[in-house]
Amino acid sequence: MLSPEQLKARTARAVSAATGAAHDLGLSVSEPRVLYDVFSVIVHLAPAPVIARVPTVVPPSYTARPEIQTGQQRSELAVAGWLADRGHPVVPPSPLVRREPVRRDGFSMTFWQFVDEVPGEPDTEYRIGQTARLHAALREYDGDLGFWAPFGTYIPDGLAELEHLPDLLPAADLERAQREWSVIAPVLTSQRVFEQTFPGVDIQPIHGDVPYYNMISTPDGDLWSDFELVTRGAIESDLAAVGPEGLAAYDAAATALGLRPVDDRVLRLTVAAGRLAMVAVLAMVPELPMLAEGLAPVLDEWRASLEITGI
Repeated sequence: MLSPEQLKARTARAVSAATGAAHDLGLSVSEPRVLYDVFSVIVHLAPAPVIARVPTVVPPSYTARPEIQTGQQRSELAVAGWLADRGHPVVPPSPLVRREPVRRDGFSMTFWQFVDEVPGEPDTEYRIGQTARLHAALREYDGDLGFWAPFGTYIPDGLAELEHLPDLLPAADLERAQREWSVIAPVLTSQRVFEQTFPGVDIQPIHGDVPYYNMISTPDGDLWSDFELVTRGAIESDLAAVGPEGLAAYDAAATALGLRPVDDRVLRLTVAAGRLAMVAVLAMVPELPMLAEGLAPVLDEWRASLEITGI
């Protein structure tokens, strides 16, 4: 487990790397300010109106093969930039630098336009409707994206790492997780197998995480953000945690936009995959100890659920 001192040192290194990279790009930075620090260090490079997102806790494959992380960051910048160029409500890449990830001092980072946040409780129903609008917009995106890339990276990476961390996940739990992944992996890592399993269920570019949660309230309204896990997949993957009322709100908004409603079978698959992803994230606890407490109820929910034995 990293100690509090080691975590602070890692944050300081990330801020230093972001500041140095910004200077190299011609930005004036004298007062860098950390806004958020969990999986990534989010730095306002003040006085420049620029945010640096510096991932610090990443899956092992990103470390072993940096080109995987770079490719995903390029997709993130490309999709967010494409949305911004067409006037959609999104936090855009910074217009002051190239839309390209920058690697420095062992970190790979991206640069975004600074926006003012407005405090307050988010309107979840409105954001669910915005998720349908995001899906409608993304259907037009024709750039190259992997098929459910995050699932195919984070889950196998995490489960492999957990084999060496028996104190974090008992052997019986790990064996169950590995069995479940062997069942769902063929469908989530092959577009051909998915389409054979769910004929008539289309796939498209999706946010890849929790788009209705990853929105920023600003004086100009709510903006989509955090496209770090953008990929191609089924829209159900973006809705795995909304609950019945949220699903009804999404279906109403989707139908009004001419989109298909949620498919119950695909939703069950993506809910199962989401839970398994949370199990896999447990492997990051040594680098981010705060995760242990937050993941505990999710793991309890997974253990209490029926094991996935078929699609």
